[in-house]
Amino acid sequence: MKKNKKPNIPAFLLWEYDLETFNYDKSYKIVIERILQMGTINDWKEMMGYYPLEKILETIEWSAQLDKRDKDFSKFFLNSDMLYAV
Repeated sequence: MKKNKKPNIPAFLLWEYDLETFNYDKSYKIVIERILQMGTINDWKEMMGYYPLEKILETIEWSAQLDKRDKDFSKFFLNSDMLYAV
């Protein structure tokens, strides 16, 4: 269940798009890939608060942008408690 109208992530992650009209639901794969590749821990938390874990994991599997190492790390990190550690 979504908590926010749109995820609050830095514009530089989606630099080539007009964020006034960008559809975060339709373009979720782009957003998720960018956050996994270049986002901060806060961006990851924002992503988790907006997209369901199943959708994020599905995107990781599908992605041609993420290499095996990035995919493995992302799955490990998302399924651990480290994201919300102090």
